[in-house]
Amino acid sequence: MSTFTVINPATARPIREIARTAVEDVDAVIARAKHIQRAWAGIAPVARADALRRFARVVEEHVEELAQLEVRNSGHPIESARWEASHVAQVLNFYAGAPERLSGQQIPVSGGLDVTFHEPYGVVGIIVPWNFPMTIASWGFAPALAAGNAVVLKPAELTPLTAIRLGELALEAGLPEGLFSVVTGSGSVVGQRFVSHPDVRKVVFTGSTEVGTDVAAGCARELKPVTLELGGKSANIVFADADLEKAAASAPGAVFDNAGQDCCARSRILVERSVYDRFLELLEPAVRGFTVGDPALETTQMGPLISASHRTTVEGFLEGANVAFRGSAPSSDDAAFGDGFWFAPTVVLADRGDRIAHEEVFGPVVAVLPFDDETDAVRLANDTIYGLAGSIWTENLGRAVRVARGVKSGVLSVNSHSSVRYWTPFGGMKASGLGRELGPDAAEHFTETKNVFFATD
Repeated sequence: MSTFTVINPATARPIREIARTAVEDVDAVIARAKHIQRAWAGIAPVARADALRRFARVVEEHVEELAQLEVRNSGHPIESARWEASHVAQVLNFYAGAPERLSGQQIPVSGGLDVTFHEPYGVVGIIVPWNFPMTIASWGFAPALAAGNAVVLKPAELTPLTAIRLGELALEAGLPEGLFSVVTGSGSVVGQRFVSHPDVRKVVFTGSTEVGTDVAAGCARELKPVTLELGGKSANIVFADADLEKAAASAPGAVFDNAGQDCCARSRILVERSVYDRFLELLEPAVRGFTVGDPALETTQMGPLISASHRTTVEGFLEGANVAFRGSAPSSDDAAFGDGFWFAPTVVLADRGDRIAHEEVFGPVVAVLPFDDETDAVRLANDTIYGLAGSIWTENLGRAVRVARGVKSGVLSVNSHSSVRYWTPFGGMKASGLGRELGPDAAEHFTETKNVFFATD
């Protein structure tokens, strides 16, 4: 069996070898999942709920272990990684309440009784990206399991370690073997098999828009439903009447969190022209003070990029760019981390036609552009193929409502940068995806509605 090497992005040193799963082995995992799913769907809803709560408790007991794995494998700062591991347990606990709430309807009809049932798809294939391996995985597998499905999960080759451990913890929690399986390997083999295999009845994919388009096309040929969470070029819109100090202080975290490797990153800051210069004056010390370094330290705010090749891609966006100022990051002189994939937080002054004003960088680079008025702000915010997240800074409630309705994004925040709460819906518009994850209805999205009429006449 062939393997691939997992690298610590902070040091560029190998961590361990991971098996690359062959197609026939993927088929065997899917067959086992199909078999066990029938029994899982047939047990009482309260039993499924209890099983998910046990899984949540086991994850809670291993938060520090999972966090340390993410620090080594993904370069996430330890405080962020602890939040991510705890988030997995919280998502499981939230959707543990879903099995007993997946209620159908009784619909009034003449001549009988009409009822609906929410029936699970069967086997769900979930393809997870490398930027948030634990959290994004849980957004798929927790509601899918709650709805009575079996799950086969493919983590990214760059960051498989926490997914593998979650699969082990599921077994420790007492979930039946084969109900929640983690399959490692390449997207062209494992992911493609999820798309083409007739017994995988739904696919959930998070990743680039380019690959997501191919996944959607493949699923369409199989008449297979798909949920897609894809790219973003989110706008952070700052009006002249905003609390500029607060907006500037919070802006670095909104784009440089996880080294900018976040589809929700507010990678465009749109500032009303009358306060443009003042905002930049406030932004500069906030960027220069953003702490980049050893992910194991609790004071670190940003770690490395995920790989050398990705760093090269991010660097390419700065060719010919008007760089206003940068933060700092470990250099080649650093004995411990000099070989890591570091990139200093960077602020670019952009024009509307610039590549960096439209394309997703997926790194710690933010483009700042001025706008003239409210109408211009909305037009500029929508001047991208993406529509995932965004922020609006203003003290005018009417303006906040108008702009929030005008910006074509699935998740918006006013006077904050919040994007993800597990109890509220998450997802994008336009090229940022299809469908919604999280929120109270997510488990229902992993079911099909069956309508049954009982004649009484």
